[in-house]
Amino acid sequence: MPVNVQWFRRGGLRSTRLVMIGASAGAFLLLVLSTFTSWPVGGGGGGGGGTGTRGDRGVTAAAVNPAFEANAGDCLNWTRPDLSDVARVDCGSQHLFEVTGTVDITSTYGKDARFPDNEVWQTISADHCTETSLTYLNEKFDPFGKYSVGTLNPGERRWGEGYRTLRCGLQVAAASGALLPSYGTAKTQDQSLVYDAGVCLGINGNSVGDPIECAQPHTFEIIGVADLGTLVGPDFPDPARQDDVLAEECSTMAAEYTGGADLRGDKLAVSWDTRVSESWAAGSRRANCKIGAIPEGNTLVAWTGSVRNPDAPPLTTSNPPQTTTVAPQAEPTGAPLHSEGQQPSTTGQPSAPPSGQSSVAPTSSTVTRTEEQEG
Repeated sequence: MPVNVQWFRRGGLRSTRLVMIGASAGAFLLLVLSTFTSWPVGGGGGGGGGTGTRGDRGVTAAAVNPAFEANAGDCLNWTRPDLSDVARVDCGSQHLFEVTGTVDITSTYGKDARFPDNEVWQTISADHCTETSLTYLNEKFDPFGKYSVGTLNPGERRWGEGYRTLRCGLQVAAASGALLPSYGTAKTQDQSLVYDAGVCLGINGNSVGDPIECAQPHTFEIIGVADLGTLVGPDFPDPARQDDVLAEECSTMAAEYTGGADLRGDKLAVSWDTRVSESWAAGSRRANCKIGAIPEGNTLVAWTGSVRNPDAPPLTTSNPPQTTTVAPQAEPTGAPLHSEGQQPSTTGQPSAPPSGQSSVAPTSSTVTRTEEQEG
């Protein structure tokens, strides 16, 4: 009997972004990091320059936090919630922020301007960082992909000293808004929102949550990533074609991943993501293959544990890795904000997914592709 399932979504944060992207090119996610945590002066990491070299606004470069001297193409990473250990790193290694450009907003916000509140920062980011980031990506941006546009502001103290230079950038955010590590420059990455095999995704009401340990209640366990570009060729395949191809590919992955376990007996099923034309145009070709509990009506069902064959060889990550973390930054240095005052959904109501339809294959030969449900 076919399983009638709703659209599985990653979280309210991305679906809100979906609505905004459709409305205008300036509507991106904004993580205002230093509204909540001021950037410390003299933070760790190289990049300050030699003694006597002067940074922005007359501050000696030796004392400037590396973030304040980062330029387009630089990647930043940190581990501490207060960002005191922020450092410029090679973009091929783990990082949390890729700078797409710098913007000086002095002409709009003079020396006597008050430090912007969250709503104003939303406007600033939309007005100044959207086009900067699109240009950086040569207009190839997947509005349903893993990257969000973010802004690093100088913090209230430095703002009061007249500092008006912002860093625009790209980052990967979990459903909660917590930042996830990224690998490789966004300029050359497939932007598909995918995870490496073995990652489990939590549950938040009726939404898919952050990566977590599989021993905790979760919605899906990722069993692999399918490359639709290899499977179907360069032309965009319609959803039915994607379902046909992914049903076979993901079922094969499931048999290998589980060692041929009886999923139906545990009320589990194989499912996958599909890609929409906007994502395909941006170069996104990859899709998650995953296993989840069969929904009850249109409600996600949490389950615990892993279906990974315990006798299978250790899992390996892709190169560069997709998202592999199971613990997003515990204390996000920013909070997800959205233009037009929209906030992430906390009601757990279903809405459209960020990366295309998620279909499910029962253990019978019937495959059911569901229709979009908006929250």
